[in-house]
Amino acid sequence: MTVIEINKQLIKKFPDEMIKTIKDDGNELYVEINSDKIREFSGYINQEMGYSLIAMFANDETPLIGKYAIYYVFADRVSGVLLTVKTAIEPQQMTFKSIARKVHAAARYEREIKDLFGLNPVGHPNPKRLVFHSNWPRDTFPLRKAYDLKQQPEFANEKINFTKVISEGVYEIPVGPVHAGIIEPGHFRFSVAGEPIINLEAQLYFVHKGIEKMCEGESIEKGLFVAERISGDESFTNSYSYCQAIEKIAGVKIPERAEYIRVIFAELERLTSHLGDLGGICLDVAYGFAAYQFRMMRGWVYAIADELCGMRFLRGVNRLGGVRKDFVAGKEASLIGQLKKIRSELEETETIIKSNSLFIDRVENTGILSARIAADLNAVGPPARAVGIGWDVRKSFPNSAYNQLIFAIPEHYNGDVNCRMNVKIEECYQAIDLMLAAIDSMPGGSIREAIITVKPYQFAFGITEAPRGENIHWVMTGENNTIYRYKIRTPSFCNWPVLCHAVKGNLVPDFPLINKSFNLSYAGNDL
Repeated sequence: MTVIEINKQLIKKFPDEMIKTIKDDGNELYVEINSDKIREFSGYINQEMGYSLIAMFANDETPLIGKYAIYYVFADRVSGVLLTVKTAIEPQQMTFKSIARKVHAAARYEREIKDLFGLNPVGHPNPKRLVFHSNWPRDTFPLRKAYDLKQQPEFANEKINFTKVISEGVYEIPVGPVHAGIIEPGHFRFSVAGEPIINLEAQLYFVHKGIEKMCEGESIEKGLFVAERISGDESFTNSYSYCQAIEKIAGVKIPERAEYIRVIFAELERLTSHLGDLGGICLDVAYGFAAYQFRMMRGWVYAIADELCGMRFLRGVNRLGGVRKDFVAGKEASLIGQLKKIRSELEETETIIKSNSLFIDRVENTGILSARIAADLNAVGPPARAVGIGWDVRKSFPNSAYNQLIFAIPEHYNGDVNCRMNVKIEECYQAIDLMLAAIDSMPGGSIREAIITVKPYQFAFGITEAPRGENIHWVMTGENNTIYRYKIRTPSFCNWPVLCHAVKGNLVPDFPLINKSFNLSYAGNDL
């Protein structure tokens, strides 16, 4: 169904609630509706039309229209259409109707909006704080335009309550926020009966950086610099998404050679990430040999990154309008040889680990995620594909040269550690094959199209398939090539609550293994 057909269907179904069509462009449709009808409207889109809620965010548009705005982003991943529903909130009102009871994936977004904007989701089942902890004052909302970044808030001292399971023999195990390793902070509160886990509640945002506020008023070039530094192991895909959004706003189509170069770096980042995850899974079950094998291969991939761009985090590769330089020219033979070597080693390692019955016994039926919970909470990436939800941005919303390349989405259905591991193994092969195909198909020509200026108060999405899954960046431009609003939704935001469900019924010692099979980012969540 095209965006025009979708728009006609919505007007026919909700003739009195539709205020206007803001934009219908390519695969993006923006409509504005009466905020009082958002529950019925979103319920129809989600449950009747079958569109997933993939993002939700607020925007302080009081300097533009005198109101706040909330954007609900739904996706038809079959036809590759984004439907964004906008509602306006009067400053005197400062409330909006929660849709979390109808569309469960909205729950965390609504809590985030409440913390950052002070807009209260009426009817939310559990509107406790999400971003801010007990030391943040309740009447201070940093994403309002009136908030001064130089302002030092007065610290509060409010108790944050966790969900308690009260029953005979049930007790709590608090873990973190400081961990016995070089990882970022996160607090996990386990409710257990003996060793089986009854409930897990995660508290994150200990390293909330205020990235979205920091980018307000900055140049679009500075936005790219920040995007690359959101999360160290997803540097390329974050800058990739940001560049897409700006390029759409500017109406620029990047050169075809640059599209293929971006594919190579995106898959290089995926291969690095998955090999690290596979090594971590093996380490958490004390399978040292396999862990060292995957770490060795990851080192070989870092050597490729160093040869191509001199940066294992893959920063400085993207530029608005393309890439910084032709990183591949003259290195094709070396790259092909190294990728084939990694593939051969991976095949041997996979055969060894899958022949080890003790290892397979440890990962099978551990940390099972149900398909229903995954769908309700919009799980993305390998965790979703491990329960049969076969969505992949590279297929649903193909960008760069992906629509010219042939690849299959892994299919697994048990939703356990073993399935998540197998998805990542298959995607390692897939990443290698895509890089080889991109090298073979890459045309000549330029690698960047200049972007001189962008119109103010225009907006667009950039969407990529990061190693952890669907990665969404929305940008609204301001005056003089600046950023008015920058919204980032990395895959970890969707998958952290999913992890809390996957551990239920497992033993406490299984948690590190289950956690590693998801390998979620603290930095990518704590924006």
